[in-house]
This record gives sequence, C-alpha cells and structure tokens, in this order.
Amino acid sequence: GVQDSLRGHCQVTGQIARRLGLGPEVCEPLQQVFARWDGKGLPRGLRGEDIALPIRVWHLADVAEVHQRRGGVDAAVSVARERRGGQFDPTLVDAFVDAAEELFSDLPVDSAWADTVHADPGLGRILTQSELDRALEVIADYADLKSSYFGGHSRGVADLAVAAGRLVGVGDDQLRTLRRAALVHDVGRTGVPNTIWDKPGALTMAEYERVRLHAYYTERMLVRPAALAEIGAVAALAHERLDGSGYHRGLPALAIPTTGRVLAAADAYHAMLEPRPHREPLSQRAAADALQAEARAGRLDARAVDAVLMAAGHTGGTPAAPAGLTAREVDVLVLLSRGASNKQVARRLGISPKTVGNHVEHIYAKAGVTTRSAATLFAMQHGLLRSLDPLG
Repeated sequence: GVQDSLRGHCQVTGQIARRLGLGPEVCEPLQQVFARWDGKGLPRGLRGEDIALPIRVWHLADVAEVHQRRGGVDAAVSVARERRGGQFDPTLVDAFVDAAEELFSDLPVDSAWADTVHADPGLGRILTQSELDRALEVIADYADLKSSYFGGHSRGVADLAVAAGRLVGVGDDQLRTLRRAALVHDVGRTGVPNTIWDKPGALTMAEYERVRLHAYYTERMLVRPAALAEIGAVAALAHERLDGSGYHRGLPALAIPTTGRVLAAADAYHAMLEPRPHREPLSQRAAADALQAEARAGRLDARAVDAVLMAAGHTGGTPAAPAGLTAREVDVLVLLSRGASNKQVARRLGISPKTVGNHVEHIYAKAGVTTRSAATLFAMQHGLLRSLDPLG
C-alpha cells in the first residue's frame, strides 16, 4: 500500500509537470523522487548515477535543510554523513560537507522566491492568458485530489458559475475572473488535514474552525504574484454569506460583489450534489430546494440562486470519453475517482467485482496510468467528474 501511494505520488506529480509544460528534463526525474543511491528505493533497482543529478541534489538538500533548521549546521552535516552511500550520493555528500557552513550562511532569512527568480530570469516569464487558464486548471485538479469526495468539484463549480454569471449579465472580463476564481476557490483545502475532510461524523468546534481557515488559506496562497490577487480576492468569497454568517471574513452583503455571490451559490449547489463523509448526495430537486431556502433566509443572493438553478437545469449530456474509454469504463472510472472500492462499484453498476477489475485494467491501460490517484487526475483533466450527475 505504501509503495502504491509513492508510485501514485510520482505519476500525479509527473502529470502535473507535463500539463504545466515543464518538459521531459523535469517530468522524468520526478518519477525518481523516492529512489535511493543504494537502489533500495522506488523504482526498484534504480541506483547510483542512473538517478538524475537534480534528484540526487534534491534528496540531500531536502533532508539537510530540515536538520539544519532544527539542530544547526552540525546536525545537517551529521545526517549527510550518516546516510552517505545509502540514501545519498557519496560525492555530493563530500562536496556538501566541505561547503556546508558557506551554503547555509548564504540562505535568505525569509522567502527565497525573489532570489530564485532573480537568479534565473526565465522564471519571471509572464504567462499568456491561455497558459494562465491551463495552470489554474492544474491547481484546481490538484486541490480536488485532497479527498475522494472532492473529485471534479472545482471544475464543476467553474462551469456552473460561468453559465450563471452570463445569465445575470456579468461582463466578459469579470466572467473570466469568475471562472478562474471558481477553479481555485478550494486550493486552501490542501492546508487542512484529511482527518477533518474525511470525518464521517459531526465536526468539533475546533475542527470547524480549521475548515473555516481554508478560505483564508486560499486568499493568502493567491496573493502573489500580483496578477493572481484579484482572482484570489473573488475565490475567497465562496463561503461568504449576505447576512454576515459566512467565512472567513464574515462580510456583509454590501461588501460582496456579484461575482462573489454567483460563486457562493454555484459552490453551495454543486457541493450538495456531491457525497460527503457525513451524508449522501442530495438529488437535484432537493439541492434546488435547499439553495432556494438559503436565498429566502437572506444568506445567498436570490438572483444568483435563480441563475445557478437555471444554468444547472440546462447543463446536460456526458463529456466525450477520452482515450477510447467506453461508456461503462467511464462509469467505473467516475466511481473509482469518488473513492468507491471495486466491490462498491460492482454493487452500484450491477456487475461482478471480476468484471470491474477487468474494466479497471482497461482504463489504466488506455489512460496510461497504474494507480487510482493518477486515474482520478486523468478523469478530472478530461472533465469526466464535471457533470453534476455523472451516472445520469
């Protein structure tokens, strides 16, 4: 199980890197992050100089930095020597030990971001609008991997918010900002542990406070660079309510723009249609009733709610299946991405677990993956989890 998790980590990281356009010189070494110099890591048997040099350097730097921060330079040198020839490249360890004092003395006290960009001007390239959209989609999919309950949520909310925004007359520029904000409105979830997101029972007050913080984290994560600040400001409004009962700021109605109101309604409606550890998904009718009740109570904007429901009523059809997947394979992939076991998929679809296993093998082969997490990312990338009712 641990090995499957590590392989999934590498596959997902590689997929994300490719989608960001980082090229094989980055994507291929990312498959080696759990390798060891002595060959005892993953992939099995990969050892020595067959491990990419950037990964060998990173292995050493990753561990040394932690030990230096906790115990000083001597602690970093000690752990490097201890793992020399095992986890770490001996030549790199020797070079590090000789220069450790100088290396750590040159580290910036605060963030190294500005220094890194300054050292490599290529990192300061401005993305085109389409490149930015693709990058935000990657971030959305990454955030939704936090839990099997969230698969496809961010893309689904983005689609719904844009359709509703058009209905209430949001202009093209703000509509683009709304879509981008919807894509990343839950990136702050990555800062809250899964013991909270996946808890089947009621949350304690302390746990709920942690949940409320994820909107704050979203805004802070997007405050840099400046081009993302407006997107982050809208994204952080997803859980605000007109009566001031929302979070993380508890803003009053006058402080919430139309884009924030539409995003809040779209997010609430879409979440109702998704399963959560403490409840089953609501039907579309029940979700619509609940959303309208929120509007009557003065928590959600009535016009935004009407637009979201109208947009949801006109959202239909199933995305074209990528990689030659059959309709049944799409059904299986969607359920797997939602966290179902093979037995649960079999019960849901009325087929045998053995048949499900065969479908899974075909899905993995067609998608070019070998782990569930990588298959989930594939499903999100191709919009298979975007539909409000994936199985009709």
